[in-house]
Amino acid sequence: MSYENLSIFEQDFWDINNSLNRLLTSTNATALLLVDKAGQMITSVGNTTNVDLVSFGSLAAADFAATSQLALLIGEDEFTELFHQGKQENIYITIVLSRIILVVIFGKTTNLGLIRVRIKTAVADLERIFKNIFSKLSSNSGRAKETFNDDFKKAAESELDDLFK
Repeated sequence: MSYENLSIFEQDFWDINNSLNRLLTSTNATALLLVDKAGQMITSVGNTTNVDLVSFGSLAAADFAATSQLALLIGEDEFTELFHQGKQENIYITIVLSRIILVVIFGKTTNLGLIRVRIKTAVADLERIFKNIFSKLSSNSGRAKETFNDDFKKAAESELDDLFK
């Protein structure tokens, strides 16, 4: 099922971030990013101060799309995992439910083997969360739905007001 605009409910958002934070801690990665296949950033954890998240999300989605086309050329449906190795930083990319891209940025303080072992649990957890989200979206389609409670809305409005003072 396709959702043009993915809506994430507040509790689901915190469940996703908690899952990502557990993965970040257990792998000693630099940062984790969750992006949809259209390149829209869903969330990130870790040190992303030197990363242009909008550009990174778009490029990660494009990278995955290009690699999926390469897979088709050799008879594969798609590659579910990508790895880019640099001198200082590495990127490991995997797909969640054929719709969500999980990017792990890690340096020399961790290794690919650890990432690959630990990511399986995180992906299973994220799949459970996103299946729940997609189920909620299906049951709420055509109806107005509340995704954040009043306290969250007030806090967000306050933060926005502070930005523009």
